[in-house]
Amino acid sequence: MALQRDEVVRTALRLLDEVGIDGLTTRRLARELGVQSPALYWHFKSKRELLDLMAEAMLAEALPPDREPDPEHWPEWVAADARAKRRGLLAHRDGARVHAGTLPTADELPAVEAQLSALCRAGLRPDTALRLLLTVDRYLMGWVTEEQAWRQDAEQRDGAPFPDEALRDLPLLREAADVLRMTDHDADFEYGLRVLIEGFRTEIARESGSSDTAGDSSGGAGGSV
Repeated sequence: MALQRDEVVRTALRLLDEVGIDGLTTRRLARELGVQSPALYWHFKSKRELLDLMAEAMLAEALPPDREPDPEHWPEWVAADARAKRRGLLAHRDGARVHAGTLPTADELPAVEAQLSALCRAGLRPDTALRLLLTVDRYLMGWVTEEQAWRQDAEQRDGAPFPDEALRDLPLLREAADVLRMTDHDADFEYGLRVLIEGFRTEIARESGSSDTAGDSSGGAGGSV
């Protein structure tokens, strides 16, 4: 039976969880599938394309397929998407490293367009709307990269990071020790996500105000002609 692309991607994700991204080679993947390496290139042109497909599959597992961007409640769905993507990346070993540098596949572009449409109806210009999505995604990627590294390194540490005696003469760091030690990944992630979204709330108000001002100005000029 001919090898199917979704079988290649599923096997690659399973192998990723076993050996990590550094151990995931096309030769090893071909061996897992019982084929010669050239057979894989019927389904993707390069390892970069394979990683794009793996990243798409990770997020497809986590994101609800029927999610609908809502311009009236854009902060909620932007945050919900970010949380779901974080869960999807954390569900796989080196998930963030796989996703880093990926581009949307052709199948993903209509969903991006729908999100931009909702954000533009909320008051953003298309370029600002895309920057919002990219900013949140890059925050998410950086966060999960650090979180996965922190979790993996924790298994190799002899003791808790930043022990109390190291902070004895550092009162500000001592007061913020829980954040320093990343004792609550969820709370810290939510804090950063909220700050980003609040910043874009301000940007929507600014851009909407600029549009209103431009409209008033042009209207006044038209009335004087």
